Amino acid sequence: MVNVPFLTVEQIDEAVDAVRRLTRHQPSIGLVLGSGLGGLADLVQQPDTILSTDLPHWPKPTVEGHAGRLVIGQLEGQTVLVMQGRVHFYEGYSMSQVTFPVRVMQRLGIGTLVLTNAAGAVHPAFIPGDLMLITDSLTLLGVNPLMGPNLDAFGTRFPDMSQLYDRGLLALARRIAQENQIALQEGVYVGLSGPSYETPADLRFLQLAGVDAVGMSTVPEAIVARHGGMKVLGISGISNKANLDGSTETSHEEVLQAGRVIAPKLEKLLRAFLREL
Repeated sequence: MVNVPFLTVEQIDEAVDAVRRLTRHQPSIGLVLGSGLGGLADLVQQPDTILSTDLPHWPKPTVEGHAGRLVIGQLEGQTVLVMQGRVHFYEGYSMSQVTFPVRVMQRLGIGTLVLTNAAGAVHPAFIPGDLMLITDSLTLLGVNPLMGPNLDAFGTRFPDMSQLYDRGLLALARRIAQENQIALQEGVYVGLSGPSYETPADLRFLQLAGVDAVGMSTVPEAIVARHGGMKVLGISGISNKANLDGSTETSHEEVLQAGRVIAPKLEKLLRAFLREL
């Protein structure tokens, strides 16, 4: 693993060319599947499966539950690129590397990005197994993924983030959840650097700040996606209950186990969402 500060448009396009050589399809929708949620990729029809190790400059996941594969094909009438797993800032990658797959999707012509993650509940009414529609984000990673030289080929130096998550996609997700009787919470997601889980004081602070769920991903990808003009939808699978008094412990095994409960609900929601798009 090499911590490369800033990747260039030329390096992004090298990965784009490699993807195009390895697939028959032209995807228009990207999906990033978080911890324990990678099973949706198995439903893709006429799949072209690409290992991240076969792509130049592509960061390689090091965390259990993140397979490091791209699956490109048909799902519910849409041509999709599904990422089974992602890399995180805490793995030692630069923000440029963490968001590199989103840049590749943009150069492939993908205009809609669906980001999923496993998250801890901060809102007292949320329980493990819930789905939460991300209506807004709080960025507490310590760095912004757009720091460094601006990639003018993608967007402006100072992009607006007032509608980070697309309002039209949010409305569509709400309607689909209601029509399919899928319980769907809504709230603010905060991205922290990790890899340690939060202290009780962290969680009490986040609750006071209006946060509903906490995780270690998604926000950088969403920011870079919006910088490049993509429409973004974010969904958290609530994997554990964050106790603000420190009375319980959280583990990655717990997160993966919760993913097995969350996955069928998320699959149902996303398949209906894709049909409507």
